[in-house]
Amino acid sequence: MAIGPVLWLGPLLMVSLWGSSAPASLLRRLGEHIQRFQESSGLGLSLDQGGVALPKEGWLVQPLDPFNASDRRSFLQRYWVNDQHWTSQDGPVFLHLGGEGSLGPGSVMRGHPATLAPVWGALVIGLEHRFYGLSIPAEGLDVAQLRFLSSRHALADVVSARLALSRLFNVSFSSPWLCFGGSYAGSLAAWARMKFPHLIFASVASSAPVRAILDFSEYNDVVSRSLMNTAIGGSPECRAAASAAFAEVERRLRAGGSAQAALRAELGACGSLGRAADQAELLGALQALVGGAVQYDGQAGAPLSVRQLCGLLLGDRDNCSSPAPYRGLRRAVQVVTHSLGQKCLSFSRAETVAQLKVTEPQVAGVGDRQWLYQTCTEFGYYVTCEVPGCPFSQLPALPSKLELCEQVFGFSASSIAQAVSQTNSYYGGQTPGATQVLFVNGDIDPWHVLSITQPLGPSESALLIPSASHCLDMAPERPSDSPSLRLARQNIFQQLQTWLGLAKKSQVRGGV
Repeated sequence: MAIGPVLWLGPLLMVSLWGSSAPASLLRRLGEHIQRFQESSGLGLSLDQGGVALPKEGWLVQPLDPFNASDRRSFLQRYWVNDQHWTSQDGPVFLHLGGEGSLGPGSVMRGHPATLAPVWGALVIGLEHRFYGLSIPAEGLDVAQLRFLSSRHALADVVSARLALSRLFNVSFSSPWLCFGGSYAGSLAAWARMKFPHLIFASVASSAPVRAILDFSEYNDVVSRSLMNTAIGGSPECRAAASAAFAEVERRLRAGGSAQAALRAELGACGSLGRAADQAELLGALQALVGGAVQYDGQAGAPLSVRQLCGLLLGDRDNCSSPAPYRGLRRAVQVVTHSLGQKCLSFSRAETVAQLKVTEPQVAGVGDRQWLYQTCTEFGYYVTCEVPGCPFSQLPALPSKLELCEQVFGFSASSIAQAVSQTNSYYGGQTPGATQVLFVNGDIDPWHVLSITQPLGPSESALLIPSASHCLDMAPERPSDSPSLRLARQNIFQQLQTWLGLAKKSQVRGGV
């Protein structure tokens, strides 16, 4: 459990190495890019202020299989600590949970936990998720090892980390522990409170997709609506242009020959486009590019906002060399790939499968193999566009997504469907029955349809922020933040004030 110095260059070097890493889901790359940008920007500000204590890096020895006491194998799980505002041993502990990627020092220096810690004298801890970042077991990522990767294993880690860190930092028995998390980690925060209410006093779950789903067609429903949302720069014309751009891409794919060769060069398709599966890889990446502009709209570090994307799709209509929407999509590809520092938007299906089969930990990667495993064994979340009215290509279809689980891990489609059903049965889907959990979502975030957007009871609260994107409430505050976002953050503060008031009364009754 030794605490070592912070390696500040780590996150920055990881960003620069992405271009040479394995083919990845573009949405995951965008999320990691934005997180690293915001963390490095926030940390830079902190370092310039002088006298600010740096977060400490530590390691916990965790059981590889917490559900089998006879299995003595273990792994090292990384955590970060910011104790500069911690005023007493009976003060609250804000636990920021990591999700499907690495967790850096910014996890305890920005966002809700760090922003609110000075008010209540809280100790802030960030816990990296097992099998991601640097918390990967030494034996690697083969299927035999990955069976120890699940949300249930992650929650067991939260329990053992809470107990171990309480001892390490001499935290009072009566101190309330509050969990924070965004996206998948937001679900973990809610589930931690639900499954272990005696250990986790309350949770704030931002953009938490608590309902697992096999065919996530609703994702593109939200993207389609958001492209028409004038409040964020969309319009019906923008949505129509996006649809026209995809139709032009499909026309060129069907034409083959020189048209297809030009398409490869113009859209950054580094693999062959001769097979339908390879074409689906490109079309899927283009869908992710448009979806990413919506999902991360308006966030610091995001390469494209909805307003910018629509400007590209609708611009330069007088140039007759090619349809304006297609030219705009091509330009959007250039903007995004340049921002991410990568040459390719997509690869061939065979290359994608080959890279996902690599079992050696990739320090510079974003956990693609691990997250695919979790979607195959727990969550699904496969974004499709096969329903009438979807403005993009129908490829890649759901069978193609499910086939990836079989090609990489050997799982059948029926086993994936069963796993999704079991996840919802275990956690309760969108009716989890948790108390003292605040669910926070933005209404243009495609993931909000899998979360909880209306209060389910007096102690199961929800906020739905107009025109807000994925986990935007957790992002560093900016002068450009909308009034609705500022109000939502005030509501989060007030909810924490209520909860911590209850905790304080409990401490007084207990004689603390």
